[in-house]
Amino acid sequence: MATTCETFTVDSNDGVKLQTRVFKPREGEMENLVIVLVHPYSVLGGCQGLLRGIAIGLAERAYRAVTFDMRGAGRSTGRPSLTGFSEIQDVIAVCKWVSQNLSADRILLVGSSAGAPISGSAVDQIEQVVGYVSLGYPFGLTASILFGRHHKAILKSPKPKLFVMGTKDGFTSVKQLENKLKSATGRAETHLIEGAGHFQMEGPSYDANMVGLITGFISSL
Repeated sequence: MATTCETFTVDSNDGVKLQTRVFKPREGEMENLVIVLVHPYSVLGGCQGLLRGIAIGLAERAYRAVTFDMRGAGRSTGRPSLTGFSEIQDVIAVCKWVSQNLSADRILLVGSSAGAPISGSAVDQIEQVVGYVSLGYPFGLTASILFGRHHKAILKSPKPKLFVMGTKDGFTSVKQLENKLKSATGRAETHLIEGAGHFQMEGPSYDANMVGLITGFISSL
């Protein structure tokens, strides 16, 4: 299916300007649900371009998908934060913009790598969010020095959650993931990708796999 992509600028609540892209199917889009994708760690070069393949794949499945550069990444203004707490406001601003400008009363939040704790902290602050997908949530001990304060928000959220992770993820072991999810509220599912490493799973060769998992999760909501 042919897709289109348009670029917009979204203002965060503290004046930061976020470059945002909307990927749409040319015809017959699915319902009033929009998927908002949150990219990996800006400090290490994360940007919305890393999620382009997944966004196109979702649009080819007739879903509208939105990517954006968080503060200090790509062409967005501002400076990235080390712990990702300022970036929560960016996620909220983009979701608010999506609900107002794309007539979406249902949003699925998808976070990749460091984008997973950041978007996880935003889930319960956005009424329109109906579910959450994490691609490689960094739950491990070292990563928790930076992102540990985000964990509680998503684990305590009653909204449906899917955690996708490679079994060879260098930041989080399968056991660490399982232990964390024991305290999760509501529906929390896991999908393990055998033999995949953290950065490997972010690569384009896994995009189609991620699209299938995300759309499967949507159909279960």
